[in-house]
Amino acid sequence: MPGGEQLELLSPPPLPLADSNDPGLQYGEVFTRRWVVELILDLVGYKTDCDLGGKVILEPSCGTGAFLLPIVERLLESAKMNGRALAALGPAVRAFDLLEANAQVARKSVAQMLEEAGSDELTASELAAQWISTGDFLLADSVAGADYVVGNPPYIRLEGVAPKTMERYRRLYPTMRGRSDIYVGFIERGLTLLRPGGKLGFICSDRWMRNQYGSKLRDFVSRGFAVDAVVTMHDVSTFEEEVSAYPAVVVLRNGPDGASMVAEAGREFGPAEASRLSTWFGDAERPSLEMTTVVAARLDGWPTGPDLWPAASPQRMRIVADLERRFSPLEDRRTGTRVGIGLATGCDEVYLTTDAGLVEPNRLLPTLKAADLASGKREWSGTYLVNPWDDRGLVDLAKFPKLAGYLKLSEDRLRGRHIARRRPGTWYRTIDKVDPRLADRPKLLIPDLKAAAHPVLDEGGFYPHHNLYFVVSDAWDMEVLGGLLLSDIANLFVGTYCVKMRGGCYRFQAQYLRRIRVPDAESLSVAQKNDLAAAFAARDVEKATQIGLQLYGLDDLPAKSSKW
Repeated sequence: MPGGEQLELLSPPPLPLADSNDPGLQYGEVFTRRWVVELILDLVGYKTDCDLGGKVILEPSCGTGAFLLPIVERLLESAKMNGRALAALGPAVRAFDLLEANAQVARKSVAQMLEEAGSDELTASELAAQWISTGDFLLADSVAGADYVVGNPPYIRLEGVAPKTMERYRRLYPTMRGRSDIYVGFIERGLTLLRPGGKLGFICSDRWMRNQYGSKLRDFVSRGFAVDAVVTMHDVSTFEEEVSAYPAVVVLRNGPDGASMVAEAGREFGPAEASRLSTWFGDAERPSLEMTTVVAARLDGWPTGPDLWPAASPQRMRIVADLERRFSPLEDRRTGTRVGIGLATGCDEVYLTTDAGLVEPNRLLPTLKAADLASGKREWSGTYLVNPWDDRGLVDLAKFPKLAGYLKLSEDRLRGRHIARRRPGTWYRTIDKVDPRLADRPKLLIPDLKAAAHPVLDEGGFYPHHNLYFVVSDAWDMEVLGGLLLSDIANLFVGTYCVKMRGGCYRFQAQYLRRIRVPDAESLSVAQKNDLAAAFAARDVEKATQIGLQLYGLDDLPAKSSKW
């Protein structure tokens, strides 16, 4: 497809990763450092000791050639070793880029490289033109199968894509759900193009491995592909520009499951360490690798279905996998234990108040916010929810004149919310419905953003705001369970799966809290229950952890990878 036609398909989105005047960033372009490219090519097995001229490698977003030029270097060296003529290499490479300007630069560089290798000018130009196409990889009508798919797919949220194009993407690639990034579609299509035994190696954000929007892609991977390697590189300078991309290298294979290499790289990880990691990856006899700036190990299994993928040091991942086999999840119908999130109003400025006389007393619900739990105890700040719900649903405003008068003062603002536009007859509702039973029962409340688990007990009478998560249970004593959730073992589970924020904070969201495994409440002795409750009351993490180690049958927990 012509370059101009494709450029119209993607309306210029907001700068997705950095505040820059570089127009390339408007198309999700972030160029990869050479040594990172070499690592990915090594991990997928695109090496010169193979007859690469008899294989096909695909680069779906080639830019000006960050991946393409090292690919061609390896291809030419392999062709020389295997006696393949340069003119016969036409089927060996296929590359796409959305921008014609990028494609022209890449073709020129590739043609020059071919001429330096001995090709005549015409053959070099024809090969470069055959290898590199201008167009949208996700919308290209027909793309041949490949033995390797490698690259750094573009970073553009779907809301930054023109609506008609977004509709086509979603129709063609069902893994692109929710607020997905388009690299999800690149992974899906790349996998569908792999020949048996073929490998995909991408560097991209690892958010799809640990967020809800990646669930369909994780399920898609588990139903037909193997995870060969995941190298987390959050603090590594992997790109030519400084961007907050949470990058990871992922290598997926079209074949049966095998051992999965997991590695965690630190800030000083660079070319030399990448070379050593690549060498270790190829030596199946060595189960682990530990260096100053990287630790790696092989795992026997990998999560299946849409489950979140783990992200921690290999040692911690092994412990979590063992505990997941031996213990039940925290959220469990058998025990009536449930994890949820507090109430979202859609307009806190209207629905939250400290004025106890603002509306009818039974329309005010005492509400706890994260700041009320900072000390480890419930210290209510006097905030109420202006509550438009009762146990039957939305209240009749005609029966509550003070509530009606107060809400009508902000009616235009409330009607402007998305949920009110969808349901104009219930314009005064909060986004979430109030569950009157939740306010009255004992519950553990856990703030979202914390460096460590911070459960606080509400004995009842308060409702959690939406930046708090709650745990309720029919079987557990809340103080005993609070001791377990205070321990470093709870942090182990959440830290293994959660989206980690820069600065060391974890996201203690419901999807990660549900990953926590717990022993049977009835299996604890009276002394263990008393000790956990006491540790919870005293906020004694060390004591809670020691009791937890006994209950889980562990000697100790490995340290976090804090050396970098």
